[in-house]
Amino acid sequence: MGSQPTGLIQSVSRALRVLEQVTRADRPVPVKVIARQCGLNLSTAYHLVRTLSYEGYLVRCPDGNYAAGPELAERFHELTGTFGRPPPAGTVLRHLAEACQHTAYLAHVVAGRMVIVDVAEGPHSPWLEDLQAGMETAAHATALGKSLLTTLPGAGVSRMLSAQGMRPFTRRTTTDIPAIQDELRALRPGDVVIERGEFRDEVACASIATPAGGLEGWWAIGVSARGLDLPGPVLAELRLAAADLGRGAAASL
Repeated sequence: MGSQPTGLIQSVSRALRVLEQVTRADRPVPVKVIARQCGLNLSTAYHLVRTLSYEGYLVRCPDGNYAAGPELAERFHELTGTFGRPPPAGTVLRHLAEACQHTAYLAHVVAGRMVIVDVAEGPHSPWLEDLQAGMETAAHATALGKSLLTTLPGAGVSRMLSAQGMRPFTRRTTTDIPAIQDELRALRPGDVVIERGEFRDEVACASIATPAGGLEGWWAIGVSARGLDLPGPVLAELRLAAADLGRGAAASL
């Protein structure tokens, strides 16, 4: 994060901090707790939560505590709608999840960050809370991210990895940029990329990058599975889905 710019409106910054604290909590939050966590005096905290509740970004529960409101969900859906998708993406993703019974993902690079654009859940995959639609996730530790990194020039890879950081999600996670670059040299855009236990222990993921026709850049389609191996039929379905996605995008031009 860079240095703080001049001209910031403190009330807006405080309101955003309140929203962050409430949405991170696993249960409704009392105003006193919000004030303490955000470093606000109690009067200011009350004014902020009342305003945010009036606007629909928070809701006041019967016990007087506060939870996330419906307007946050509306903004989230609007956000995911701005990403765009190759025309057949939703159909391809759902078919992939149904065919292999594993969760299918679609990802894209947005403003230099890898973002999950869509997900179709499958019963044979674990729930991965960090791989959900609209969320930014790690390029260095996921098959989706690595498949997209294969489409970037060397300088672009370094830039993205430096900007996002190299968090060690598990003991298998590679946290060295030159090591990631060495791994990528053995891959070409469109190859199947597999990661085993780098993002979550005992979870494997595979992904393929495909061009998006008239849309900017490349897209990655992938699947996840429990354990460190992906069954051959799952990889076969992934290859078919990537081909369908690419053909559908090209046909839309």
